[in-house]
Amino acid sequence: MSLRTCWLNGSFMAEEHAHVSIFDRGLLFGDGVYEVAAVFNGRLLDADRHLVRLARSQREIGIPAPYDGATLEAMMQEVATRNGITEGLVYLQVTRGAAERDFSFPAEVHPTAFAYARAKKLSDDPNASGVKVHPVPDIRWQRCDIKSTAMLAQVMAKQAARESGAFEAIMHENGLVTEGGSSNMWIVRDGVAYTRPTSRDILAGITRDVIFDVADEVGVKVVRRAFTLEQAYAADECLLTSATSFVLPVTQIGPHQVGGGAPGPITKRLRDGYLARAARLTA
Repeated sequence: MSLRTCWLNGSFMAEEHAHVSIFDRGLLFGDGVYEVAAVFNGRLLDADRHLVRLARSQREIGIPAPYDGATLEAMMQEVATRNGITEGLVYLQVTRGAAERDFSFPAEVHPTAFAYARAKKLSDDPNASGVKVHPVPDIRWQRCDIKSTAMLAQVMAKQAARESGAFEAIMHENGLVTEGGSSNMWIVRDGVAYTRPTSRDILAGITRDVIFDVADEVGVKVVRRAFTLEQAYAADECLLTSATSFVLPVTQIGPHQVGGGAPGPITKRLRDGYLARAARLTA
């Protein structure tokens, strides 16, 4: 059996041979950022957008960029190719690096960067028939716009969802839905799609941004407006978007069935439009 290949600090190697220090600040403090880009037809999808967001996350927490975007994009494609990924994901993480344990930033430290790839069904996702989400309070910090590796709140939300038999968590704060555990949330009412406006309260999803363009292409009106859980329960449709799932219909929120328990026409139009775009870009 061939060994999976990863990339660590500028070198490709077997995953079994990749090691980081126990003093890496990503391990000690969650002091790092990351991105996940999809692979479709063997090619990266929207990796350039993901790397722009990665660079922003690095700037926001003061981690120097050890590699430029073009270098990282070429590396991520190579990781996917070396692992024979035709459909799946490439994960890239950058931490502040290894140093003696101290909360403040070390004076001299070099970032740790690594990437790996995994196969995953995206175009023929078995969850495209509809998923259940589980409501949980949003207990995260006040900079959710930074794609940080410090994700204990999301881990707890995802675990609560799993224990309830749900695919994903739907987080809420002050009566309003923020986002999913690792996705952006949308509802549809009277043919109009609603999703929360970009702010520090949510991560500006790359797939979410692409869906704005796709919606224009397929004739779906989008309104950037926050909504409540009660509005989600009563919506004609609910859906989630993410780089790891593209567009999925949400057919149940907690005990509440949404839209008759089946994927709705707007969700289907957006998913089909997204897949068509992905196919064009990776042909």
